[in-house]
Amino acid sequence: MKAVISSTGLWTPTDSISNEELVESFNAYVDKWNSENAAEIEAGTKAALTYSNAEFIEKASGVKSRYAISKGPILDPNIMAPRIPARPDNEPSILAEIAAHAAKDALEKVGRSPEDVGAVIVACSNLQRGYPAVAVEVQDILGTSGFAFDMNVACSSATFGLETARGLIVGGQAKSVLVVNPEICTAHLNFKDRDAHFIFGDVATAILVEADDVAPAEHWEIIGSKLVTQFSNNIRNNFGFLNHCAPEDDGMTGERGKKGLTDKLFVQNGRSVFKEVVPMVAKMISTECEANGLDPHELKRMWLHQANLSMNHLIAKKVLGKDVELEKAPVVLDEYANTSSAGSIIAFHKYNDDFNDGDKGLICSFGAGYSAGAIFVRKVAA
Repeated sequence: MKAVISSTGLWTPTDSISNEELVESFNAYVDKWNSENAAEIEAGTKAALTYSNAEFIEKASGVKSRYAISKGPILDPNIMAPRIPARPDNEPSILAEIAAHAAKDALEKVGRSPEDVGAVIVACSNLQRGYPAVAVEVQDILGTSGFAFDMNVACSSATFGLETARGLIVGGQAKSVLVVNPEICTAHLNFKDRDAHFIFGDVATAILVEADDVAPAEHWEIIGSKLVTQFSNNIRNNFGFLNHCAPEDDGMTGERGKKGLTDKLFVQNGRSVFKEVVPMVAKMISTECEANGLDPHELKRMWLHQANLSMNHLIAKKVLGKDVELEKAPVVLDEYANTSSAGSIIAFHKYNDDFNDGDKGLICSFGAGYSAGAIFVRKVAA
């Protein structure tokens, strides 16, 4: 039995924030903070904050805008964070709600009923709670059968989820598996951090993985895969239930650069990440191409994780050569920013219509852990 990708789904928030809007808000916050701390800045006990710049953001990252669930509060210099009201337990949680939207999109595209789905995997960077599993809630909202569970491999969650779904199908646990990636990335981003305030956006994606004997005639055969992890502190988020046990470091207080709020949101050493992850991922792709009997140039497209434009360009060039056409690694982070595990799936969802029967491609993600996942696919046309 083979596992294939039958369809994908996408849910996008209504509101988008441009670089210009984000920078205007950040710079207003800088003026406010510098004014409030003028005496300490003058005395040399605190360093003045400096402005952000829209052109620099685009040049450094490739990001031009990002979608956000809670736009207004993010742009309010007095808040600088999303505001998502708590819901009573008898209402759908926000993460399950957006996951269900993306899942329904994937199911509708191939005329599949929720009852046909035997498993749901919610794979994302930041889960809303420890338990009950968000995936079980999605199962309940959709009305799918079988079982459901959550998993987190940071930005590689979608590819790790895909490989997990493949294993469930080959092992006979289910015929159809929904892998859903709800990413409310703005909720773990410190919008007061000049080096990171532009990085993330919100979105949800879904992938319907099925046994080939029940899949639609047109689908994507999974012809190879590889998962890799290597421990690193260069991308980290320390928020968790044990924060409650350390009230002096509970995660919701603290000044810039000190333990507290900045430690419990997204933090990274960007230069080290770039330097270490690019060769790691390029080597993984090249090695797995060889292991699967593929010439890298057979890959019509590489749908890469959408974190940084320069990073993707360099990986593509290392794998395919210096003269590679950059459309072979399509970009969506200019519109969506970094959406963690969902990024490579958005790229795959939007840029595969020109594939013919037998054409091959690669879905690849990489991020905190370090972690990296590669899923090689072949188009099967009716």
